[in-house]
Amino acid sequence: MSYNFVVSKTDLLSRIDLDELMKKDEPPLEFPDTLEGFEYAFNEKGQLRHIKTGDPFVFNYREDLHRWNQKRYEALGEIITKYIYELLEEECHLKKVYVPVDAVDSEPRSFIFMSEDAMTNPDKLMVLIHGSGVVRAGQWARRLIINEDLDSGTQIPYIKRAVEEGYGVIVLNPNENYIEVEKTKAQVQLSPDSSDEPAEKREKKDKIQKDTKKRRDFYEKYRNPQKEKETVQLYIRENGSPEEHAIYVWDHFISQAAAENVFFVAHSYGGLTFVELMIQREAEVKNKVTAVALTDSVHNVWHQEAGKTIREWMRENCCNWVSSSEPLDTSVESMLPDCPRVSAGTERHELTSWRAPLHLPLLLGGAGGQGSGGTQQHEPSPSAANPTRRSHRIRPDDDDDARRRRRRGHGELSAPRLPPSPSPPWSLIRLLSCGAPGRALPPRCPLLLDERAVQSKPRLLWSQSP
Repeated sequence: MSYNFVVSKTDLLSRIDLDELMKKDEPPLEFPDTLEGFEYAFNEKGQLRHIKTGDPFVFNYREDLHRWNQKRYEALGEIITKYIYELLEEECHLKKVYVPVDAVDSEPRSFIFMSEDAMTNPDKLMVLIHGSGVVRAGQWARRLIINEDLDSGTQIPYIKRAVEEGYGVIVLNPNENYIEVEKTKAQVQLSPDSSDEPAEKREKKDKIQKDTKKRRDFYEKYRNPQKEKETVQLYIRENGSPEEHAIYVWDHFISQAAAENVFFVAHSYGGLTFVELMIQREAEVKNKVTAVALTDSVHNVWHQEAGKTIREWMRENCCNWVSSSEPLDTSVESMLPDCPRVSAGTERHELTSWRAPLHLPLLLGGAGGQGSGGTQQHEPSPSAANPTRRSHRIRPDDDDDARRRRRRGHGELSAPRLPPSPSPPWSLIRLLSCGAPGRALPPRCPLLLDERAVQSKPRLLWSQSP
């Protein structure tokens, strides 16, 4: 005779002495507060290496303790964030400026970084916006900083080159939106007022809440034996989100800067942030911004409800280097009628900001070797002879007319498509260097300056001439 027993997870866990189990489980969540304490340092190549062994960073420091390893990684990441801040000030010679500008001592504050001439440079200003997540000012990707090197994971190469080429620089900090403080006992015990509810209903709700808390505490003891402190987030005034932060910095700094030509480089969510800025400050942005280089931007002109005039401006003044398996600078089609998209030469999202300008000097050096940094002449990319590639979001049988007809059916007329460039592919460096009046461009560069505007504000034009 055989018996089948069904045992619930609760019954199974109830037979385990959790206190005894935790004695041999994860170590305390206590980590060093310096790189030296972690026994790591950046070498001369900007790579994070173990001080004693010279090995790269090891995530799985303790086997079968993923949560502890993740907490260790996050603690190291916070130290690296402070380290990058130091590099921005000491190596890049940027100054930290706190926002809101009128904040009192008792309220939460954030900060940005800017060069000494950011507000006074009469010619050109570079603005950098990173993506979402744990990254802060000066970073593109924490993963790259830890596992690759400082050059690929930080904005420092962009900043140094921009300064060398005479640009003012402003580095936004759009993820620094709040500070965390430990909850007081009163805040932890605070519960919603339910005095208006009938006694029977309130009694039933209290019983459900108690049972829920008991089950949650039981599983929490197993999942999270080291109960961490409960915190509350205090948001920073007028900087409580990346979008708010960008608008605030625009209103109080960028729009008041003396530079005639402003250039943006925005990665991932930073592209969405820029589009939102343009929606809120369209006329000002059009008047002051010359060109925008996006790297794998996640903006969406439909979801963000960007108007027709904004989409038209983006087609003429923006380019998005997207993650793709195609060769660098190969045109990539998109269903969104906003700006041209070209391959960044990598399928890794976090690498797009580093790979996009790799085939020329890091950024902003004179195109075709005209810059002050002694740059080399641009060699045509192998992708020059390649036809325009289709995005995976486009059906192969989808021609231009069919797409336009469908959009008309939805009440939206699509703008005419930009023809693919037959010349050697254009690059992030070309897009931005076009803002320097009088600078020579490669003879087959598909972005040309309108000579009539050289004496005033440069304007980007498409060229089909070989």
